[in-house]
Amino acid sequence: MPPSLALYLPLAAPIAAAGATVLLGRRVAAWVGVAGAVTILATGARLAATVHDGPDVTSGLLRADALTAFMLIVIGAVATIACWAGVHHLADEAPEPAAARRYLILVQLFLAAMSLAVLADNLGVLWVAVEATTIVTAFLVGHRRSRASVEAAWKYVVLCSVGIGIAFLGTVCVYAAAVAAGAHGTTALNWTYLASHTAGLDPDLIRLAAGLVLLGFGTKAGLAPMHAWLPDAHSQAPAPVSALMSGVLLSVAFYAIWRYKAVTDLVLGPGYTRTLLLVAALASLTVAAVLLIAQRDYKRMLAYSSIEHMGLIALGTATGSRLAITAVLLHVLGHGLGKAVAFCGAGQLLRLQGSSRVAAVRGLATRQPALAGTLGLALLALLGLPPFSLFASELGIARAGLSAGQGWAVAAAFGLVVVAFAALARNGAAMLLGEPQPTTDPPTSSGRPRAAAIAPLAVGLAAAAALGVSLGPLRDLLHAATTTIVAGH
Repeated sequence: MPPSLALYLPLAAPIAAAGATVLLGRRVAAWVGVAGAVTILATGARLAATVHDGPDVTSGLLRADALTAFMLIVIGAVATIACWAGVHHLADEAPEPAAARRYLILVQLFLAAMSLAVLADNLGVLWVAVEATTIVTAFLVGHRRSRASVEAAWKYVVLCSVGIGIAFLGTVCVYAAAVAAGAHGTTALNWTYLASHTAGLDPDLIRLAAGLVLLGFGTKAGLAPMHAWLPDAHSQAPAPVSALMSGVLLSVAFYAIWRYKAVTDLVLGPGYTRTLLLVAALASLTVAAVLLIAQRDYKRMLAYSSIEHMGLIALGTATGSRLAITAVLLHVLGHGLGKAVAFCGAGQLLRLQGSSRVAAVRGLATRQPALAGTLGLALLALLGLPPFSLFASELGIARAGLSAGQGWAVAAAFGLVVVAFAALARNGAAMLLGEPQPTTDPPTSSGRPRAAAIAPLAVGLAAAAALGVSLGPLRDLLHAATTTIVAGH
């Protein structure tokens, strides 16, 4: 397959799967959606083999470098687990045919929009793609059409649209700086052009752009103080959609910050964005730790955990060294896999239990051992315990921060991580091992999850554990992607 063709497959495959949904039965269409996700994963691997030690692949407004290939692998891996679990989610919930078809189409358009975001060379196209994810996922958050889900969808649309509007202003500032420096047309927003022509960019405009972009895309990434949409949206969306939003959409928004940061650091030096990111990181970790202590809903608990992990990613990005960025990229993949398993498992638990309250779930290890095992291991992965990859990535972020002289920030951040750890461990242990309690919430389904429904969760856990033991073929790709962020090329 020619490398230039590989640029279009991550867009064409999910769009084709969405089109096929109109013609196919629900179950077949769901499996076609899984094939679309696998295609994104395979294309990311194909591009990784091409670009990790060779030139970028370009075609029109699309371009792939090592960072792009890595993000496609993240999108494909998380989407494969979520779409595979979604096959059984649809079978268990048995929605109306029109609702099921709408759900499958929107999920595939969501994957196409995220793929476009990481493939775009033009920062304007990147902005459009991120905005497209907001539009598509708003309908997915409100999929059940209950009062709570519709309210969550509106909250998501309003807050994220404000954030994306702020990011648009930052993009306009970058465009104005590029035009003033002699760029013309769409070239003025091409990332490759900007990264190689930073000498003439107005520092004042770029400084303003950096703040606006971080606030704008940081809203979509779930960073405090613009995080308020995240718990409601993730708790009300169908479980596979929550897995995609938490496991990969937040990271795609952070990808946009990395692209801009590579340019702004070349113009302003790393100190300005480092300060902004440190503030966002510590604010996010504080919010997550405080709210996790009082959390009594396990889906919202997982959502606040996402804010915690985005805070750690912001902390590593602020440090900015090669070790820190490599650890951040590993954290992105490990968090995506762990959160996909956790949310899909939580969806099965909600179907069986009929309640998302932590107090309503007790003694799960005795009643549902397979589901309890996958959920327990997913929580261990998110807590950063070995052998899962988040242990290595969090250790790398801490080491890099200490080496860069940011001991105070590392101490504060990981002190908050310990608080979040304790809150997650307490609730997880109560659900898995606690004594069953009487509840007025009747279960919506009887019996145990089928082995086929547990299979995608087991695969995700195995992948997260394998990454914690050895990076394997991803090692060279991670180093190349790190260079793209650190050096801006």
